[in-house]
Amino acid sequence: MSKLAAQDKFLDLSDYGRSFGRFFALQLKDSRFTPIHVTLLFGLSGLIAIYCILVHQYLWAGFFILLKSGIDAADGELARLKNTPSYSGRYLDSVFDIILNFMFLMAICYVSETSIWFTLLAFIGLQLQGTLYNYYYVILRNKSVGGDSTSKIFEYKTPKALPGESQKSVNILFSIYQIVYGTFDKIIHALDAEAYKVKTFPNWFMTLLSLYGLGFQLLIIAVMLPLGWIELIVPFFIAYTILIFALIGIRKVCIK
Repeated sequence: MSKLAAQDKFLDLSDYGRSFGRFFALQLKDSRFTPIHVTLLFGLSGLIAIYCILVHQYLWAGFFILLKSGIDAADGELARLKNTPSYSGRYLDSVFDIILNFMFLMAICYVSETSIWFTLLAFIGLQLQGTLYNYYYVILRNKSVGGDSTSKIFEYKTPKALPGESQKSVNILFSIYQIVYGTFDKIIHALDAEAYKVKTFPNWFMTLLSLYGLGFQLLIIAVMLPLGWIELIVPFFIAYTILIFALIGIRKVCIK
């Protein structure tokens, strides 16, 4: 929650890995490890989780999914500790997330009796959920005094590279980001095009919204796997998508 000014901080149910991420980043502060290295590490943890799903080791799969969430929080923390923010890291992190999300669901589809078409529908729902969370959260971050503004409300233009990163890397990663996230961004923006005009979002609303944060989505999967509810994961995320319209409705009616 260090991306926000004190008065805008809220209970983020998806950010349970932040304490571990901050601790992990502190251990790496004076090392040669960079935030990009940490991003690669959470990618590795995600791949191990996928392997565990494929070999029916669901308890270990849940463990590595949660570990991935903790490490995922560490790359941004390390960037702040070393004062090395970068667009390359921001886009690489996001690209890794969507690839791993797709692979998590495909692995679940492979070992269960779930239809691939329902799995693809669940993936679309999962991404729309996360996009709504990110959309409102980035608006809050950009309006928060002293808040982080590396992420933009509208990601339509290639940003200028920050010190320490190459413009070429930013260009390539931004292009990939646009390919994999562009459609989801446009759908959510179309559903609530006026959201960026609000002065701020109340804490209670952001806490409710955090049910759609990636960390909370992964927590749900990590809990359902060892409980033997693997056949319910895809139907759950399809149904869970309906909450999008309730949250947007609350925003339009209650938050101007």
